[in-house]
Amino acid sequence: MNVLITGGAGFIGSHLADELIAHGHRVRALDSLISQVHGPGQRRPSYLHRDVELVIGDVRNREAVEAALDGIDAIYHFAARVGVGQSMYQITEYVSVNDSGTAVLLESLARRKEIKRLVVASSMSVYGEGLYRAPDGSLMPGSRRELGEIRDAQWELTDADGGVLEPVPTPETKPCALESIYALSKHDQETMCLVAGRAYGIPTVALRFFNVYGPRQALSNPYTGVLAIFASRLLNRRSPLVFEDGQQKRDFVSIYDIIQACRLALTSTDACGQVINVGSGAARTIRQVAEQMAEVMNLHHLRPEITGKYRMGDVRHCFADISRARSLLGYEPAIPFERGIADLATWLRGQVARDRVAEAGAELDSRGLTL
Repeated sequence: MNVLITGGAGFIGSHLADELIAHGHRVRALDSLISQVHGPGQRRPSYLHRDVELVIGDVRNREAVEAALDGIDAIYHFAARVGVGQSMYQITEYVSVNDSGTAVLLESLARRKEIKRLVVASSMSVYGEGLYRAPDGSLMPGSRRELGEIRDAQWELTDADGGVLEPVPTPETKPCALESIYALSKHDQETMCLVAGRAYGIPTVALRFFNVYGPRQALSNPYTGVLAIFASRLLNRRSPLVFEDGQQKRDFVSIYDIIQACRLALTSTDACGQVINVGSGAARTIRQVAEQMAEVMNLHHLRPEITGKYRMGDVRHCFADISRARSLLGYEPAIPFERGIADLATWLRGQVARDRVAEAGAELDSRGLTL
């Protein structure tokens, strides 16, 4: 099959290209190679498989998209600006790339009857807060935290009687609650693709990725995944900075499990028209992850710095219920977290990262986006 990956020179896209080529597919990547991710100059990344046909172009450029689609049978739409914090002040850019870029792609697909599958990368951020269990045992979606409580460092969600809610795995049936421009744009991407896919007769799958980590993450991008941000700090012999009290829970999933789900989504008939969580199915606190990252990098003395600060758009707890991925895709996570971060640490040896975390924090502070 001839496959196009938009954003295909990036972290997830390049790993997927490796997987698809190993399974006999031909891969073309459309990527604008933005400097925040790839550094200055539009150079082909050294890690990109030599058999990938790289088309350097912007997903918002109709001519570039039309050229990239020539002869293509299936599409993975991964092109997007990512990051909660930055999306709250680069609103035009995020809406332009994520929403308008998706619109250009879908308008181009409307005239192509040969497309057999469209897989779009969505995000756990569309949930906002995850699902919770109240003290009486009932389940309820988490609601937005009040800023007054956050200022008083009351981090946990409570019910009307003040009882602390217990986070539980979040299924796809949990209503979305869009807490950032990034989340809004990812929800737009998945919805646009599913709606257009139905209209044009293109089998479409939306995969909601949780916290993906692994080799090839952009270490100098302060708005990338949290493990890459921690790694960047540690490579520069600085303690990881952790928001709130560090007890917020997330689902960290290996890049190799993510690409397993992506490959399965290419052929699964049951998955068409569905949104599907892709995670590890396990929850870990941010503080715990920062400590483990320092451990595997042999920097035990660099303990996490708990800032007690809150970033607008952040949620307290959200981790994946992966029952649907198991039943519809036949997906099963294969990389335990301990093995995954050990693999990441091996890759990090010899890597150079510019620590821009303080710079990014100052940007947020200057706009009143932290408390």
